[in-house]
Amino acid sequence: MLLTLAGVQFSHILDFMVLMPLGPQLTALFQISDAQFGLLVSAYTVSAGISGLLASAYLDRLDRKHLLLGLYALFTLATLACAFAPSYVWLMGARVAAGVFGGVLTALTHTIVGDVIPIERRGAAMGLVMASFSVATVAGVPLGLALAAQWGWHAPFLMLALMCTLLWVIALLSLPSINAHLGASGRGTIWREIYETASHRNHLWAYLLSAVNIFGGFMVIPYITIYMRFNVGLTPEEIPYLYLAGGVCTLITARWIGTLADRYGKPKVYQALALMTIAPLLVLTHMPAVSLWVAVPVNAVLFVVLSGRMIPLMAMLTATAHPSRRGTFMALNSAVQSLAMGLAAFLGGLLISRNAQDQVVGFGLNGWLSVLALLASLWLVNRIIMHHNLPSAPPPHKI
Repeated sequence: MLLTLAGVQFSHILDFMVLMPLGPQLTALFQISDAQFGLLVSAYTVSAGISGLLASAYLDRLDRKHLLLGLYALFTLATLACAFAPSYVWLMGARVAAGVFGGVLTALTHTIVGDVIPIERRGAAMGLVMASFSVATVAGVPLGLALAAQWGWHAPFLMLALMCTLLWVIALLSLPSINAHLGASGRGTIWREIYETASHRNHLWAYLLSAVNIFGGFMVIPYITIYMRFNVGLTPEEIPYLYLAGGVCTLITARWIGTLADRYGKPKVYQALALMTIAPLLVLTHMPAVSLWVAVPVNAVLFVVLSGRMIPLMAMLTATAHPSRRGTFMALNSAVQSLAMGLAAFLGGLLISRNAQDQVVGFGLNGWLSVLALLASLWLVNRIIMHHNLPSAPPPHKI
């Protein structure tokens, strides 16, 4: 079951990653600017954030398996539409649709892990599912380039749609019916449940922690490639090695971090990883011109601790809400994370500039602001109340 969920996560993330190396082909084919291609990339995350808000109205009202199968089928069709897009406008619409359904899939897979796996083993389970991000990071860019070079830009999306079809069949056969949350007493109207879930004090602390965690990472992550290229001095051919090494290292360490979170406690492991992030973060954002052999290890360590924090964090978040409200809570959390991601990337872009030598100026400030967010998360993680043995009825509105 966990491998099936990991496969769903992998295909959703790969769908996002595979577009980025296709920029040169698509800008030439559709005669669009770099900014218009950037809209194709950002349309996915923006639509995913909006869909998180909309999904909060129904995620706890349906059987989790049936909902996942329905959303994944629509996501597969949207990806197939990308493969046969005849124009930029068509492709934009298909990317928005893929983001709408893919964004909900992330919240839904985390919800299912929270429903099925006991909190004592949830860190290891979350580590396995979230390792799919590392695999997609390693495979996404080179796979997209290889398929596009051999058969054209349509090929990556067509391959992905075929893989999603196979995974849909596996999910149909392997996932159990997950509907225990439907029998919870005390349900009100949809909008009342959304309001109560969004405004619950413990949930607000969780949303704030989630936003600060994402904000700290995305003040830096979107600009690593630019900084490594123009300040550190790596060539375009060397840049992929950064992501290859980082992806392989996070793939190896993800399950191990999840096991540590189960053994020593999710908050403690999260805090340890947050503290361990500070040094490589400051080193990378202040790095002078160095060789690839210096840049790769620093970047790999940063990838491991940045992505590693998400494993105990997501395990904690799934234990924050009552099972009858978990889907709504995770959908709203997905929207919060998307908003924080966009805000951090936008603010990070405003703070940096280029000098006469075309080098990035001000990236160190991004690093220090990221450190401040990390320090804030150390305090916020202690504000979260995790529920181990939950009652059958939803929690009261206020604690």
